[in-house]
Order: sequence, then C-alpha cells, then structure tokens
Amino acid sequence: MADEVELAADQHVRYIVTVEKKKDSFESLVMEHIRLNGAYWGLTTLDLLHKLHAVDAAEVVDWIMSCYHPESGGFGGNVGHDPHVLYTLSAVQVLCLFDRLDVLDVDKVADYVAGLQNKDGSFSGDIWGEVDTRFSYIALCTLSLLHRLHKIDVQKAVDFVVSCKNLDGGFGAMPGGESHAGQIFCCVGALAITGSLHHIDRDLLGWWLCERQCKDGGLNGRPEKLADVCYSWWVLSSLVMIDRVHWIDKEKLTKFILNCQDKENGGISDRPDNAVDIYHTYFGIAGLSLMEYPGVKPLDPAYALPLHVVNRIFLKK
Repeated sequence: MADEVELAADQHVRYIVTVEKKKDSFESLVMEHIRLNGAYWGLTTLDLLHKLHAVDAAEVVDWIMSCYHPESGGFGGNVGHDPHVLYTLSAVQVLCLFDRLDVLDVDKVADYVAGLQNKDGSFSGDIWGEVDTRFSYIALCTLSLLHRLHKIDVQKAVDFVVSCKNLDGGFGAMPGGESHAGQIFCCVGALAITGSLHHIDRDLLGWWLCERQCKDGGLNGRPEKLADVCYSWWVLSSLVMIDRVHWIDKEKLTKFILNCQDKENGGISDRPDNAVDIYHTYFGIAGLSLMEYPGVKPLDPAYALPLHVVNRIFLKK
C-alpha cells in the first residue's frame, strides 16, 4: 500500500489548539452552547495523539469548573448555561483526562445525575424531563467514572435499556424507536458498563452494524444513508464491545477516514472534501484508534476515554 494516505497528526493538533483560541470564528459561534462537549472532543483527540501537554491543564480545569452549578451539582455547556447530564459527563471525562477529579464535590455531582432517574429506570437529560437512551448511557458512564453507581437503581436502568431493543438486534431512543447506530452505541455502552452484555444477540446486532459499511468504505448510521466519519466511532465501538469488529473491512474504513482529512490545515470532515470540524476530527481519530492505527493511543470503547485513563480510574481504586 505505497499510495496510502497518512494521518496528518501534527496538523490536527495545531487545528485543535487554534480552534480553541479563535473565539469569534464561525465554528466557535455555532458551538457556543456545547463548548464543554467541544472541549472533550478536542482534548481527548490531543491525548490520543500524545499531545495533551499542548494545552495548559490548570487553565482548562478552571474553565470547566466555571461551567459548574454548585446549587444543582450539574454542568452547563458553557459559562452561564443551564446544567444537563450531557455536559456533566463531558466535564467529568475531561477532568479524568487530567487526573483532576479531586476538584469535584463528587457526591454532589453524582446526586445531580442520580436525581434524574425516573420510576421506569430511564433518565431525563435535565429538569425539563426529556427521556432518551442517550441519557441512560450518560448517567451510567458518569456515575461509574465517579465510583457512584450505587446511588441509582442499576437493574431498573438496565431493564429500560433492554426494553428499547428491536427485532433487528439494534436499539432506539425509547421503546419502539428505530434502530440507529448512535443509540446502539449508547445502549451497548450502558450494558457494557453494567456488566449486562448478555442481553444482546451479538450475531444479529453485529450483522446490522457491519451492514452499515458503504461501498466507499465509510459507515452510515442507518440503512440508505450516506457514510459519515462520526459513525467510525458509534459503529466500531459497538462492534468492539460485542466482539464482532472483524466483520468489517478495516482497511477500506481507514482509507475513508484518512481521505476526509484537511492535510494542510488539519481537521477531519464528515465526508471527503467537506468542511472540517472538531466533532468529526475526534470521531475520525477515535475510529482509527479502535482499529489500532499506528501512533494513536488505544481508546476504551465503553467510556470513550483513552485506555490508560480508564485503567488509572478503575485500577487505582
């Protein structure tokens, strides 16, 4: 494979570091309400590329804590924004990257997440009550990273996720919802974290997931959709967790991801020749990590954090 495109790692690092500084750019404006998610995507990418030291850790931790709501225990997507479990998980994940969970009132944060569990075992995203299997995964992931799963009814949480399983082996956002690769990651991740993967028909789900590979080598999220780099993570991580990742053509997928790079200015787009963004840059490199691409650190498929970070959290205790 002499003509193989290579990963432009240095350019991606430069892209991530500069995006963070351009506060008036289009990307910064459209991402203002989810800046904490953006911090997680960008910083985890830097860690995967062995370059987390390119940012000032103390500065990042201070900014993260400026998004904290001490009265509720949750985090907002940016300073002054309302708390939500989505941003709370991103905050916890970034603090895990820097090994700085010590700055948290862990029980207060855990109580915020646990307080969003509903009677049927599902979770709301915030006080306004939207229910979705994404929030089940987010709650279980956050509480597990904080060693506080005992604060919720784990069995009920598992039962709700299992109730969202479909006849095709996949999972939807709620019972009866259409199978979608993003929701499947959330449900498989939730079941992995709780030691409940026995509820999954691995061959049936594995078949549905490997059918997501398109002729161009990329993966899509549902039948009849175009390939998109971000599904390199949502689909692959699920396949890794159910031990069926060998069912897809890794070489073709690697080529697809590498062809979505802006090799001069850095960043990865959803499809070749489209505009790059921080979200697809992270999930593209995350996909390469799951395929053991040289020079990229391994990523844990359930916690979506570098393996060395997850090992530090769970082997230290």
